[in-house]
Amino acid sequence: MLRALHAWYGREARDLPWRKSTDAYRVWLAEIILQQTRVIQGTPYYERFLREFPSVEALASASEETVLKCWEGLGYYTRARNLLRCAQTIVEKYAGRFPSTASELQKLPGIGPYTAAAIASIAFGERVAVLDGNVIRVLTRWFNIAECVDTASTRRFLQELANDLMPRHCNHGLHNQAMMELGARVCTFQQPLCGSCPVRRYCAAQAAGTVTQRPVRAVKPQPPHYTIVVAAIKQRGRYLLGKRPSEGLLGGLWEFPGGKVQEGEDLVRALRREINEELGIEIIPKKQVATVRHAYSHFRVTLHVYLCGISSGKPKARWHTELVWVKPADFDQFAFPQANRKFLPLL
Repeated sequence: MLRALHAWYGREARDLPWRKSTDAYRVWLAEIILQQTRVIQGTPYYERFLREFPSVEALASASEETVLKCWEGLGYYTRARNLLRCAQTIVEKYAGRFPSTASELQKLPGIGPYTAAAIASIAFGERVAVLDGNVIRVLTRWFNIAECVDTASTRRFLQELANDLMPRHCNHGLHNQAMMELGARVCTFQQPLCGSCPVRRYCAAQAAGTVTQRPVRAVKPQPPHYTIVVAAIKQRGRYLLGKRPSEGLLGGLWEFPGGKVQEGEDLVRALRREINEELGIEIIPKKQVATVRHAYSHFRVTLHVYLCGISSGKPKARWHTELVWVKPADFDQFAFPQANRKFLPLL
């Protein structure tokens, strides 16, 4: 079974830039970028990061602002902040050298069991199996596993199964990549290409006719929706931006001020209240310039953006860590949340 899988990977593996090297820095960078990100979207970011930060030392010496700007558009910005923290830790505590075992790698910021296993096996040859969504899908179909994969007990079982499957005498990094490649390109979530699968004769779900029923997932509730009001406060040709606190959702990014509409509030009243609470000023909403819809991993938002002037007061950073007045021509110098990026051209 595994011989057929490895032979298939040798023939069919995609020519991806991070597969050209087993350097731990490049493997780590690729794995962090590709979390929650499709290969076609993540590849330009990987190449950009290598140009900007060709080594872990170069990344460690960068500012958070520079790293966030380079990351802009990928989402899940905690990954970017942890990327910087991890690089700094490796330089300060490990003299710029990555630990070579999965157990040691997991002690670093932003590196969990999957990422640690990927780095340890690909860069250092450790016999430790990766368990990501692709591998979970492959295993539950190969062995026709009917238990819900969202439970801790099933995850532990799948990790043990993946570890047991890995041959002792093989290229362990290659094996892990072959498993992930099979899940990404053949054993896909929708419309799996069973006719092209190199190991279909060994697949229990294929024999039982349950391929499309595996893996079994818990039913997720509908994500909540929030209505947000945003003030594009303009003065002397510049717009007011605030920097979000480093910790928390979208930490360290710049945004136009605003907030959630409370139950029973109309949009303009909510906007006046939010800006007064956030900046300590009174505003004049002049006109609505955009309505933007955006989906995050666990909730959805609709942003109502108003062009505003100031009627009284001087803006103070009550919640933001910093405020700046910026010309539209200089927007590209700042890292914005993707929802804000959607309406920038209208300003």
